Amino acid sequence: MTKTVRINAQLITDWETFHDLFKKVFGFPDFYGKNMNAWIDCMTYIDDKDSGMTRVWINKTDTLVIELTNSKKLKQRCPDIHSALLECAAFVNFRKIENKEQSMIAIAAD
Repeated sequence: MTKTVRINAQLITDWETFHDLFKKVFGFPDFYGKNMNAWIDCMTYIDDKDSGMTRVWINKTDTLVIELTNSKKLKQRCPDIHSALLECAAFVNFRKIENKEQSMIAIAAD
């Protein structure tokens, strides 16, 4: 089963807006550090409802699709953020695979 969360990349203009948007959409905790290490930590627990790291959950056998709309403009405007998002989602998947679990995040970009 898949769960899709839509992120409007038009709203991302810098690192602060990136982290604010993901915190709002995913319900990251108040102590969220607003850096990519903290993003990775929160997203790693997307399949653990009791962790308190996010208000969006999937089952361990499901896939979370982050549908990134207006991604071409984000890639032009903030290439470092665009690249970091892809790399960090891949790292979350790598963490899961290292723990003998399945990868769980897919990025769909227009």
